[in-house]
This record gives sequence, structure tokens and C-alpha cells, in this order.
Amino acid sequence: MTNSVKEPSRVVDVVVVGGGPVGLWLAAEARLGGADVVLLERRIEPVRQSRALTIHGRTLETFGLRGLASRFLEVGRPMPSWHFANLDTRLDFSGFDSPYPFTLFIPQSRTEAILEDHAVGIGVDVRRGALVVAVDDRGDHVDLTLEDGSVVSSRWVVGADGARSIVRRTAGIDFPGLPATDSIAMGDVVLDVPDDAPLGGGTNEFGGATIIPSGDGVHSRVIVLDNTRRHVPQNEPLTLAEMSESLRRTTGSDFGARDASWLTRFTNETRLAASYRSGRLLLAGDAAHVHAPMGGQGLNVGAQDAMNLGWKLALVATGRASEELLDTYESERRPVGEQLFANTVAQYRLVSEFDPANAYLREVISGLLAVPEANRTMAGEVSGFSVSYPHPLVSDVDSSALGGRRVPDLPLADGSSVHHALAQGQFVRVTAPGHQALPMPASLDRAPLTDVHAVRLEADELPAVGSIIIRPDGYTLTSSGDDATTGGTHS
Repeated sequence: MTNSVKEPSRVVDVVVVGGGPVGLWLAAEARLGGADVVLLERRIEPVRQSRALTIHGRTLETFGLRGLASRFLEVGRPMPSWHFANLDTRLDFSGFDSPYPFTLFIPQSRTEAILEDHAVGIGVDVRRGALVVAVDDRGDHVDLTLEDGSVVSSRWVVGADGARSIVRRTAGIDFPGLPATDSIAMGDVVLDVPDDAPLGGGTNEFGGATIIPSGDGVHSRVIVLDNTRRHVPQNEPLTLAEMSESLRRTTGSDFGARDASWLTRFTNETRLAASYRSGRLLLAGDAAHVHAPMGGQGLNVGAQDAMNLGWKLALVATGRASEELLDTYESERRPVGEQLFANTVAQYRLVSEFDPANAYLREVISGLLAVPEANRTMAGEVSGFSVSYPHPLVSDVDSSALGGRRVPDLPLADGSSVHHALAQGQFVRVTAPGHQALPMPASLDRAPLTDVHAVRLEADELPAVGSIIIRPDGYTLTSSGDDATTGGTHS
């Protein structure tokens, strides 16, 4: 039986294709910004597997900007330090001015449940079982045809639909990078090791294994690169027997592996979209960048893509900002994708070679990470705390006005805090006593703005200022100096 194509009944502001964490967060941010948002997800039921386990500090801080951090903390397990390529020297997050100087272990299934509840609660139209089979950019809108023949029409479409993104392919955006050369086994199984054991595993001439708690209090995440199995096709089913055998070969024991809840294979394929936008089609998350899961960065970088794009897309889609604002999404986020490409390739090389020369290389790099400045640099990159956007967001902002810096959770005069003031997804203007409030740039004067007051605007990573305007994603838009009111205004 063939389905006839049905005409769309109306044009919505934004359609997000893909209902994983990135798509859900992006849809919620665009909706919070005032856009009419539909999310199309091909799966009928939510994901049940643990999948991505890691929420880094800046991502948790980002969720906290919308009042959601406590929901993640209730079910996640904080890890005060993290690894780079499983080296002995750990990454230290304690020096960052944040309520969340740690990594949180939490199964992706729980992350998605929290984000979907949030998105639906603020009015996102989440449609499950909606498989997009065609995308047609018609210039003034985009038509998306679903498997059942129905059509959803939107002013803007974001592909958060993974490595094989139909949105990216339709947009004709190239996806260059490094092809897969290895197949790595991964699963969540019950092992005879304490759930609170530190990250562990082992290496020998046969390969290497990593064992970490999966976050459900029962299973452990096991990742094994077995030299005798590294060229097995990714689509060949992984069995518990194979996982156990590979564990024994690479560590000397299978730790009583049993009761697998999830078994899969991944590769070291690494790619970065040549562009994050073509016309009315945009990309976020795995649709824009894929890599081996080194350091648990994929979900996190994708969530930050979503946080950067959501409010911008809402302003443009609702006519409160010019389309040029969307150009800053790529200029701000693609450099982060390039950084992600480089550090995951480097980490994979360090963990995937088992000869004596690589052992010396690991020892040298582990020693370099023991240098505080080097450790902070890599910890800031992996956690997201060091991300900044140094170029002016809009042309009518002074390039010297401390733009694009992450704003710590500064206290406000009413006993609240800056992060709490950002909960509604608006721009926030903070002014210290004795100073004039900064005017909003003319190009953004229709954007929603909340005014608050601080005792003093100063932090370790933020020089003292008199007034500051903060973007909805928690980065500075512009600021005025910490001088007297008579001379401290900024126009």
C-alpha cells in the first residue's frame, strides 16, 4: 500500500530532527526562547541502554542555568577527577569556579528522561515514531516528509539525527575526516568488582581494557580493544562470550562477567562537518561531529552546540533578530568541534597502541599533565569550562568589552545568583552599585532582557566590571569598566 503525500497544515518556527539528548535540549532551548518547536524522533520508545555515561562540569552547569542540575545530581555519581587517554595523571577540575567541579556518571537513558520531561513541560511538541525520509528546503521554509507520507513544514530545521544525518546529506554538507580502522567492544555487564572501584583495566601485548561503573549501581561499563578482534565489522553482533574472552586475553581475568544489559561495538571513525549550516538547515551533535568516545565528550559538546544555537534560533525564527545571528553559531562552535577532533584522535592513538614505544609516549605525556598549567588546559578543554567566544557576537558591540566569557555564579544583591537569573533563557543585565546599566546593542534590542543587581561584579576569571550583559547561554555579551558612574557608561 502506498501513502499519498499530505500537505502540511501550518508552518512551525523550528523542527528538530532527532530526539537524543542534543535534540531534546536544543528543542527545549528554542521553545524557552519563544519559538514554536516540533521534535521528530524515529524511535517509538525512549532509549533503554546506558549509552553515553558522562556529563562534564560545564554541561551540568548549563543544565543548572535552567534549574535542572539537581535532577541530574539526584541520580548521578560525581567523579572528582577524570582521565585523558587513561593516563595515570588525572585531570583536576577543582580549580574552576563552578558549583560542579567534577564529572557526573549517569546513564544516557536517565539523561534523556530528564530532558524530555523538561522539553514537554515547557511546550515542545515531541512526536515519536516520526521517521523523516525526505527534506526539501524551499527557500522560505522547509518541508519534511515522514515515512507515513505526512509532511511537517518549518521555517528552520536542525539535524540532531546522528552520524548518518538525513538533514546533513540533504544540505549537501561534506563530512570529511578519518575513516574507521578499528572495531572496539563495549558493554554493560555485571562484574565481580566493587561498584565504587576507581577507573581500571589493563594492557598487554594483546590489547587493552577499561572498566568503569555504569552508573546504575549494578553493571560496569567494559571497553575492550582486542588486537585479535580489532578488525571485526562494527555490525557483527557482540556476544558476552566474546567480551569475556577478550577481557581474559587483555587483563588475565573476565571478572565473572555476566548478565549483560547492553553489548555493542564502536569504531574510531572521526569526522567534522565542513559547515554547520546550509540555508535553513543546521546541524548539531553527532550530525556535525563524530569520534571515538575518548573522554566522554560527545554528548557534552553536542549539548553545548544546542545551548549556543537554541536561543539564537528562537530570536531569528520569531523575527526579533536578523538571520546574521545564525552565522555566529558556526563561527563559535565549529572551532570547538575542531578541538574535539584533535584531542579524541590523539587520545585514541595513545590507548590503541600496545608496543614499548607507545608506553614511553604515555609516560611522557602523563608527566606533562602533572604540570599544573598543562593539566588545567586539558581539564578545561575536556570539561568545557575553558570554552569562550572571543569575537563580538554582533557588530555593534565593542570587541574589547570582555565578550564571550563564561560567567561564574556570582551572588546578587537580593540573595539570589546570576545563574538563577538566567533560568528563563533571557539576556540578563547585571549592574553593580554606583554604576549605570549598559544599554542593549541596537541589533538585539527586541530580545528579552532581565535586570538584576550585584554587590560587586568580579570573579577569578572575570575582571571587575560595573555592568555586564549576559547571553542566555551564560557567556558575556558586553561589559563596562569598574569605574565611576559618571565615566563608566558603555554605548
